Amino acid sequence: MYPHQIERLTEVLEREGLQALVATSAANVRYVTGFGSMVHALFQTTQLAVWSRRGTALVVPSIDVPAIVSEGIGVDHVVPFGDFVAARGKGAEADRIGALSERRAASPTEALATALDAVGAGTGRIGLDEGSLTAQAWELVVAKLGPGRVVPAAALFRVARRVKSPYEIECLERALHIAEEALNAVIQMLKPGVTEREAAAVFESEVLKRDGATYPSIIAMGEHAAIPAPWPSDRALRPGDLVRFDVGCVYKGFCSNVGRTGVMGEPDLRQQAVFDAVQAGLEAALGAIAPGVPAARVFDAAIAATRAGGLPEFQRHHVGHGIGLEHEEPPRLASGVTTPLEMGEVVRVEVPYYQHGWAGVNVKDTVLVTRREGHVMNRSLRGLVVLD
Repeated sequence: MYPHQIERLTEVLEREGLQALVATSAANVRYVTGFGSMVHALFQTTQLAVWSRRGTALVVPSIDVPAIVSEGIGVDHVVPFGDFVAARGKGAEADRIGALSERRAASPTEALATALDAVGAGTGRIGLDEGSLTAQAWELVVAKLGPGRVVPAAALFRVARRVKSPYEIECLERALHIAEEALNAVIQMLKPGVTEREAAAVFESEVLKRDGATYPSIIAMGEHAAIPAPWPSDRALRPGDLVRFDVGCVYKGFCSNVGRTGVMGEPDLRQQAVFDAVQAGLEAALGAIAPGVPAARVFDAAIAATRAGGLPEFQRHHVGHGIGLEHEEPPRLASGVTTPLEMGEVVRVEVPYYQHGWAGVNVKDTVLVTRREGHVMNRSLRGLVVLD
């Protein structure tokens, strides 16, 4: 764990009077330990990460132990639960896997109690991330640890994760640049006849070449661009089409998202006017970002500029949010949100416009809140991309 995470989580313990924090969601477990379980991603298995001033512990199904050992996950304690059958191997790594597996607990709650004891939090109040727990699982933990000891902590983790460390910022920037490089490869290959599905396949292939991980890509053409989140189809690009790119990737657990708009050939007056209005809104939002500024002020700036730029009826429920280990994190850039921006936050700003039966236009940039202003992390130009 990096000093930044230790500082942020220690602040939570002190402020809330807690002995330990227990993460359950994939993002929070990764934040505490650096471990991302494929087993959990596929099957939503129970996983817990325990943090106290005296150490960290992972509580995982026995099937996760080999991955933790192989990846060299730097936690003080690993407490597996349940059975997993595998032949015993030879060597230091195999011995470590075998030793951990032999000390497995019967259930997740038994393993959690053992982990809390190991990090010096066998007594006192515990903050438990309820985000990935069922009501029944919550009740089992409370029954095991004792009434009055357990308090909800999902919101506490969200607060801790808002301000990013230098390492987190570096990962977010790399994820963003991978997505932009992959998108550039798509832009270079687009021509009439190329389908959304073919374009999305190129994007995802380029992401994988750069050590990123993919998630569903939106490359929507013509009237499909008016659908906020369409799956790629066999709809082929035609001259005069607008193309809405809403793409991204994951790098070392950190998310990116890029929004750009292209047109196959020279734009007509309507296409250019709508894009100009949307871009004016984005520019105004970017200009409003600074530490201490309420999130709502960024929203208000974007809406006012978009309307003044040529879309007087423009409406939105938000113009972006934080981004990090999850695609959407606090703060939400929306009307009435008084939360002030903090130095070190990373926010993804967007001003989309959809008109069913016509098309859709969007631009999105990712911004680091610095000491005085917002620093745009994107390297790609945000103007209307003319495809030829």
